[in-house]
Amino acid sequence: MNIVGTSLILRAIEDSDKTFLLEMVNDPQIEHLIGGWSWPVSLAEQETWIIKERLNSSTKRFVIETDGNPMGLVILANIDWKNRCAFTGIKLHPAAPRNMGIGTDAMFALQKYAFTELQLHRLETTWLEYNQASEKLHIKCGWTIEGLARLAVFKQGKYHNLVYGSILEDDFFRIEAVKQDV
Repeated sequence: MNIVGTSLILRAIEDSDKTFLLEMVNDPQIEHLIGGWSWPVSLAEQETWIIKERLNSSTKRFVIETDGNPMGLVILANIDWKNRCAFTGIKLHPAAPRNMGIGTDAMFALQKYAFTELQLHRLETTWLEYNQASEKLHIKCGWTIEGLARLAVFKQGKYHNLVYGSILEDDFFRIEAVKQDV
C-alpha cells in the first residue's frame, strides 16, 4: 500500500533506490541542513543499510515520488506505540524542484497516515534554526514550535541552535477540516 498525497505518493524503499539515496546521504548541501551528521557512504554500505532498514519495526522511511520519479524521503522514527508518538523527518533531493509544494504535500500525506491509519497522537521533529525552509514547511503544515536547544549541533566549524516542534492529532484534524471547507 502506498501513501497517497495530492500529487505524489510515499512508497517503500526499493533496491533500485540505492543510487538515489546514496546521492542524498553524500550530498554536502543536505548534510548542512540536517541536525545529525554522517560519514561518506559507499554503495555497498547503502545496500546493507536498505536491507537492515526493512527489518526495523520502530522506524519507517518512505520515498517521495512524483510522476514515477523519486524526489526525497520522509521518515517516521522511534515509533512509540504506548504513547502514540513518533519522530518525523523529511529530505528533498537537491535536484527536486523547489517551491512546488512537494515537501508540504509529502508532510501532509505522512501526517494523515500517522494520525488516521496508525492512530498516533503526536509527531515530533527538530530542525536547525538557520534552516528557514524546514521551519516554513512545518509551520505551514500546522506544527507548533515547542522550544530551542541552544548551540546543540556542530556544523561547519561552529555550534547552532536546534528547534523542537510538534503536531498533535487534534491540530492536524483541525487543519484537515479547514482544507475540506475551502
